[in-house]
Amino acid sequence: MTVGRGVATWGQRLVALTWKELLHLWRDVPLLLFLIYSFSLSVLVSGAGITMQLTNAELLAHDEDQSPSSRELIHRFQPPYFALVGAISDPREGLRQLDEGRAMVVLDIPPRFHEALMSGERTTIQLLVDTTNAPQGLSAAAYTVRIAALFGTEAALASAGLSGAKASRPLVSSAHRVWFNPTQDERWFQSISHLLRMITLFAVLLPAAALVREKERGTVEQLLVSPVSPFQIMFSKVLAMSGVILLATALALYGVLHPVFHVPMKGSAALFFLLTALHVFTTAGFGLVAATLAKNQAQVAMMALFVVGPMLLLSGITSPFESMPQWVQAIMTLSPLRYYIDITYGVMLKGAGLDLLWKPVGAMLLLGGTLFGSGMWRFRRQFQ
Repeated sequence: MTVGRGVATWGQRLVALTWKELLHLWRDVPLLLFLIYSFSLSVLVSGAGITMQLTNAELLAHDEDQSPSSRELIHRFQPPYFALVGAISDPREGLRQLDEGRAMVVLDIPPRFHEALMSGERTTIQLLVDTTNAPQGLSAAAYTVRIAALFGTEAALASAGLSGAKASRPLVSSAHRVWFNPTQDERWFQSISHLLRMITLFAVLLPAAALVREKERGTVEQLLVSPVSPFQIMFSKVLAMSGVILLATALALYGVLHPVFHVPMKGSAALFFLLTALHVFTTAGFGLVAATLAKNQAQVAMMALFVVGPMLLLSGITSPFESMPQWVQAIMTLSPLRYYIDITYGVMLKGAGLDLLWKPVGAMLLLGGTLFGSGMWRFRRQFQ
């Protein structure tokens, strides 16, 4: 009976402290508005306004052959990837427009192009690409290679008189099957990536700011002499901010990602929110450790950004994790976001369950316990 009463009292105190943190956040109107914006309009703008795919790349054609084959090849550079903006008669004009940024691609077709194709000779075309924007330029070059390769194959078959007898001749053709994002809608990736960034950023900043606020107002000492434990003081902040971040995530998921971008939830939504809470708890450990070192909110913000910046850039959220140096990959094993990325895409787009995600979940549990324990040790030590 005494044990039960003690547990009930412990729980009531934790609930009271958690409610106190929620009231503090509710009264901080600027922070609350920024939180709502970050999980609504910011996600919308990130998904709809930022594109990495090649779209309507300005193409100039320099056709020295003026033949049916050259015109057919130029005609294959169509939207949404390319936009033919004109023809030029002097190659130097193409270089000048590339330098001025008025074109991204210049296609140069040599004389005797049609004659060489019809006679089975080898011929080449030249492509000049502005790679100031490297991803767009490399995409333009890759699409051009595919277009030219298909055109060359069809021309070779036609010159050999096999265009109508393809079925009777051996021919290798590649069939692409796209999994998990069959329409290759990059808005799914952009919006989900931005949501992960916001969850991670606020998971570090909110608990850290709540703990430092107690220092600035001189209420930490009052809490320590009250009948609450250091664990309850720290865990209540994490619990309150985790609840707020989960609500904000639901706003982004069901207010933007589903209705606007049609991002699916192929797995269990309950599992996704449960593992999101685990990620928030794990990442909050960084903020709590920083809060025990900082003396005011400005300091904790700088410390948090020092941790969050590399985490966002190097965890694989914007660039392939496998393409990074081995020493970076080794360091990023300490990043909870590294595992949360696999969890999010696994649950939302692949329909994965715990049977497939137990490794990243286990790593996050280990990291979360270590970081929270470190913050607890630092919090106790600074008041001894």
